[in-house]
Amino acid sequence: MRAKIVNRVREFRTRSKLTQEELAGAVGVSRQTVISIERGRYTPSLPLALRLAAFFGCSTDELFKRK
Repeated sequence: MRAKIVNRVREFRTRSKLTQEELAGAVGVSRQTVISIERGRYTPSLPLALRLAAFFGCSTDELFKRK
């Protein structure tokens, strides 16, 4: 059984007053990838999760949780 991963990417992005496009450019992915992550349709790879956490200055545990 696979655990569902929930994330707080949208919360961190809006708190930082960034658009999806700005975040995508900062971490090297497409805007569609950011949309998919925020909607829970795509679980990012470990390298991308680490880039997102580093960008926001937090841990991956703060961004992503198993439900």
